[in-house]
Amino acid sequence: MCGLCGIHRLTASAPPVETGVLADMVARIGHRGPDEQRLRIEPEIGLGHARLSIIDLATGSQPIHNEDRRIWVVFNGEVFNYPELRRALQAQGHRFYTDSDTEVLVHLYEAYGDDFVEHLNGQFAIALWDGRNHRLVLVRDRVGIAPLYYTERDGRLLFASEVKALLPALGGAPRMDPAGLDQLLTFWAPVAPRTLFAGINELPPGEMLVAEGGRCRRRRYWQWQYPEHPDGYLRDTPASLAESLHDLLADAVRVRLRADVPVGAYLSGGLDSAVITALIHRRADVPLRTFSLRFADPGLDESAFQMAMVEHLGAAHTAVPVTDELVSGGLPAAVWHAEMPMLRAAPVPMAALSAAVRDAGYRVVLTGEGADEVLGGYDLFKEAKIRDFWARQPDSRLRPRLLRRLYPYLDMTRGQGQVYLERFFGMGLDDPSGAFFSHLPRWTTTARTKQFLSPAYASAAADQALDGLAEVLPAGMQRWHGLERAQYLEARTLMAGYLLSAQGDRMLMANGVEGRFPYLDHRVIEFANRLTPRLKLRVLREKHLLREAMAGYLPAALTHRHKQPYRAPDAAAFFGGTTPAFVDELLAPRTLADYGYFDPSRVARLLAKARRGGITGFADNMAFMAVLSTQLWHRYFVENYHRQFVRSRPEGPQRAITIEAEA
Repeated sequence: MCGLCGIHRLTASAPPVETGVLADMVARIGHRGPDEQRLRIEPEIGLGHARLSIIDLATGSQPIHNEDRRIWVVFNGEVFNYPELRRALQAQGHRFYTDSDTEVLVHLYEAYGDDFVEHLNGQFAIALWDGRNHRLVLVRDRVGIAPLYYTERDGRLLFASEVKALLPALGGAPRMDPAGLDQLLTFWAPVAPRTLFAGINELPPGEMLVAEGGRCRRRRYWQWQYPEHPDGYLRDTPASLAESLHDLLADAVRVRLRADVPVGAYLSGGLDSAVITALIHRRADVPLRTFSLRFADPGLDESAFQMAMVEHLGAAHTAVPVTDELVSGGLPAAVWHAEMPMLRAAPVPMAALSAAVRDAGYRVVLTGEGADEVLGGYDLFKEAKIRDFWARQPDSRLRPRLLRRLYPYLDMTRGQGQVYLERFFGMGLDDPSGAFFSHLPRWTTTARTKQFLSPAYASAAADQALDGLAEVLPAGMQRWHGLERAQYLEARTLMAGYLLSAQGDRMLMANGVEGRFPYLDHRVIEFANRLTPRLKLRVLREKHLLREAMAGYLPAALTHRHKQPYRAPDAAAFFGGTTPAFVDELLAPRTLADYGYFDPSRVARLLAKARRGGITGFADNMAFMAVLSTQLWHRYFVENYHRQFVRSRPEGPQRAITIEAEA
């Protein structure tokens, strides 16, 4: 992964592309590409690129052009099937001047126009300038691994891999979008195209934006789809389908090992990453190097399962210990890189993990992200299945007790506790086919953080997150199976907006490390989406077909292990020892009132509860993290805008920028 940015003049009367501004933009994302920074400037367009060298280290500098230098591209990501595409394009007569995966993009565009993206197997954000036809094409990968943001200002289209690269060109401090915060306090992240920054958009996964003739238009080229009729499912035997899944995953891993630098893997201790490391191990030509997190809290730690897999495969392994000090001290940098508040502290240790990868001399890691969304792994899916069963007899007192199979700590046998839990999990029982049925309990819990908003901001946010999400749901979703509706919602909200972004790309690229995700190969997704739901969730056994496909590769303890969600210490990490000074500064009543997002008196009570160790539940932990990280977000991007983005250059060593200009 790298970083890209650019400025496109939509009209002849728009201000020119300033070399200094474009250079400042690319410098802001230098952490994404620490090896090289280059600009190309033409009268209508300026393109910037910060390179993390992974393929074709010698000649792969960007921007890259076609034979007549009329088509140019900057690219963040990887095209994993580039050798096959290159051979096919050469057979058509296209001439290449590099060995990089990037160059296939300009020739594919020459051959297929905007449909070039249909040929790509990869993760990517692309900015392609067609000088022949005076058109700019921005493209984002199918599931949202590579970020891409844009905004229109003064007749120009500005775009970049991160918002912080856009800010030097805005001419004024950004504002929080109340609707974006409302979505974050419901879904854990805004739903693209909305962001936390008013007037700045995120190109949604699976979409392209074309700027031509002074106008911008978006179109979707790929969508999560499930069968709307029973005859749309694959009809092979379970054994045959398990073999097909194995072969697809093995090939997804194979192509993601293509690199001119060493490739490692994350090992969480769960099934998903164990499968990926086992598939890497079976390729005898690739040494296996793994990385993991280790927690002191037994409730969070998975070291025993990690080490079982390390010993099973004979891997060289690094475990990063996670302390309260690491979490509390690392939050400011995590918010800076994520560019949005966080409801949990989980991204912070992931930044430490990517730093360990970089320190070990690795630039690429494969991870197990996406398996739960694609193959049906979350407890939420089981919960929705039980609730749907309950909805068929809503007056039953026995059916809701099945929830204890998932959450054995629940007491559903006595008085008020039973009434509360039945009311909570019983949300939407009158309409189990509703689009949001599966997620209503979770989103309701998350939305409790909104009680800490100030009256003025609560009014501005308007609590319309579900309405905004409803506007982007695909046609035909109502005809999908309930599990599939839940899978789509999880992929569209939490995975794309948070797991692949705040917890994924941003924490990886903070240290110049690229993550690759075999389960999110579009071939795997499209195959899995045609599996009958019972092959994914067999009664309450999650990822059933994956377990069957990979049983012979893993220790039995991992094959049959119940999923343990990844978590890190939250509020408690800030008060177990010395509380960082920024906590008291940002949560002081005067600061809260000045920023305007939260009610100082309510936050004061929450802070007092945290100091005495009284924050133990999910809702209070999310509220504390949401308030503190939102205050950090405001300090970095709003309050300190002029100091951060106008009067100073980025901190740290600066690379020389190569500039190519054409009149």
